[in-house]
Amino acid sequence: MTSEEIIAVFDAAGAIVGSAPRSEVYARSLWHGSAGVVLTRGAEVYVHRRADTKAVMPGLWDCVAGGVVDPGETPYETAVRELGEELAVHGVPLSPLRTVAWESGPGPGLGGPEGLRCHLFGYTATWDGPVHHQPSEIAEGRWMSRDELAALLPGPFAPDSRILAEYWLRS
Repeated sequence: MTSEEIIAVFDAAGAIVGSAPRSEVYARSLWHGSAGVVLTRGAEVYVHRRADTKAVMPGLWDCVAGGVVDPGETPYETAVRELGEELAVHGVPLSPLRTVAWESGPGPGLGGPEGLRCHLFGYTATWDGPVHHQPSEIAEGRWMSRDELAALLPGPFAPDSRILAEYWLRS
């Protein structure tokens, strides 16, 4: 028997106040944390399509390798872990990009009746090596120019990552 993943619960101001099963966090629209990395190579960014089997935002395009903050984990540690798990990128320094509170509102694939409430902790990293997808997380991916990413953003793109991508494009 497998137990459900427990994730850190935050308050609206961004402080960790406890933990709960992921399903409860989503069903009750509890504040939680998500950390991720915009991976760059020169003037390019790595963009991927989320697996169709993902519980949240399945099949959408994304440019952040990331995930939820686990209990006892800092957002930086989450970002390092997720970059390794999703893209098999290890040992690169991360630079802070942006931290922002985000609420999705209701919608399909967006948690409970009030949607998702998440503190986004964004980082950037540079990588010139190979990228290997975790099949349970990523359906496909490739390097894109800044212009290609900008053109993709209005379409079926993960809305939380869109916030970080737009900020990255302006920086």
